[in-house]
Amino acid sequence: MMKLFPDDLLYSREHVWVRVEGDLATIGITDYAQEKLGEVVSLELPEVDTYLERDEPFGKIESVKAVIELISPLSGVVISVNEDLPDEIGVVNSDPHDTGWMIIVEIEDPGELDELLDVKGYHEFVIREAEAD
Repeated sequence: MMKLFPDDLLYSREHVWVRVEGDLATIGITDYAQEKLGEVVSLELPEVDTYLERDEPFGKIESVKAVIELISPLSGVVISVNEDLPDEIGVVNSDPHDTGWMIIVEIEDPGELDELLDVKGYHEFVIREAEAD
């Protein structure tokens, strides 16, 4: 059963969500991604002041099933990293859209937001992907 995705977020085709507040973007993985991964066991995130390039890896996430690269949905500089995650890695599974946030980025090019999916578009994308599996 598919969970609902928050409709105040934007989504990438790599299953990363973006919450935009002014020129800042909070980023994490979607509920669909954490469900596919299974229990998350470790996470590698960038340091503050790291410059991220859209569509390039910004970290790695390891679960009991797989290790995947986290692909940045936007270009910009990391201004904050969720320092609680290494000690509370379970929140990536239990609350991926809130306390499980990963990084906050200063948005370099607001036009990149237009490339992301709204909740309806992401939902349709996930359904197509699930059918392809």
